[in-house]
Amino acid sequence: MFQGIRRCAAAALLVLAAGCVGPPVQTMSDTRQAIQAAEAAGAQQAAPEQLAAARDGLKRAEDLIRVRDYRAAKREAIAARHNAAAALAAASTTH
Repeated sequence: MFQGIRRCAAAALLVLAAGCVGPPVQTMSDTRQAIQAAEAAGAQQAAPEQLAAARDGLKRAEDLIRVRDYRAAKREAIAARHNAAAALAAASTTH
């Protein structure tokens, strides 16, 4: 009976671990697109600090991926995407 429970627990841990292994490809892509949208909307003039923060965050995320720290890379990319969204919003209100 306990072996069955152990096997189920081990299988559950493997499934959870597998979800955290790879680089955050979709998150990085979403962040790049958000930055491009902010740039296209004129964020360089309307919100240069937020746009710079987004670009810097993306760069940090790329650096973290190179050293295979995927969780930290995902956190940086999400923060960068939020900065890009804020820059886009600021640019949209000025036009």
